[in-house]
Amino acid sequence: MGNDRTALAPRLQVLAAAALFSTGGAIVKGISLHGWQVASFRSAVAMLAFLLLLPEARRRPTPRVLAVGVAYAATMILFVQSTKLTTAASSIFLQATAPLYVLLLSPWLLRERIHLPDLLYMGALGLGLASFFLGVDPVSATAPNPLLGNVLAALSGLTWALTVMGLRALGRGGDDWGPAAALWGSIFAFVFCLAPALPVGESRPSDWLGIAFLGLFQIALAYYFLLRGVRRVPAMEASLLLLLEPVLNPIWAWLAHGEHPGAWSLAGGVLILAATVVRTWWDVKRSPA
Repeated sequence: MGNDRTALAPRLQVLAAAALFSTGGAIVKGISLHGWQVASFRSAVAMLAFLLLLPEARRRPTPRVLAVGVAYAATMILFVQSTKLTTAASSIFLQATAPLYVLLLSPWLLRERIHLPDLLYMGALGLGLASFFLGVDPVSATAPNPLLGNVLAALSGLTWALTVMGLRALGRGGDDWGPAAALWGSIFAFVFCLAPALPVGESRPSDWLGIAFLGLFQIALAYYFLLRGVRRVPAMEASLLLLLEPVLNPIWAWLAHGEHPGAWSLAGGVLILAATVVRTWWDVKRSPA
């Protein structure tokens, strides 16, 4: 029984992280503040939470850690801005195309070779990405500018890919700089968005509750669970468990706001998810234990 609990706990932590991450779309859309304000104040709360929850984040950063923090800050800002403009499904699925950019840039930035399965995976992700622009969702109350939102979401996929590659490069030295990069990314996002976020103007108490939830739970606590759980879960299993985020994200937006993604967006999202599952399985199959 003890071993079962030991094996279950980290998996539940990864699932909890994915579930918390998935709440971002619905809550961002439910806040009446504009995108710059949400991005800035959410990051301020996350910054304080990181300092409290993750002592390892308080280390003095190197220039490379700060560079990764800039990429992470850009990802957080673009996610909020895109979520305000397009559907939650489009925002999260387009960000999930990050592996496409990783594979495209890895030969130059990480000196990693591309193989045939990589090309097939890139093709599937490219088709999924194109689907969001072949049939742009109609304008709605929760998606006032779907085309611009899709462009920003695609850019967030690129900046997230740069973040992932930066963390991978930092980790080659055997040291975990992830918490410090997350902390500094939150600091950069808060400071960069602060000027266009002011003055605040009229707001509701529910807006500030939403900001607090996003910073404390959707970012910081989710990252805390992920950091603790992923260390004891096999890579393939962790990757599959984290796919709960893009699955739940549009469901929460539908339940909270009645948001319905278009057929092209759903098709692109399914293709991206399916390709990621197949690629994860293939990576584990061809890798040594």
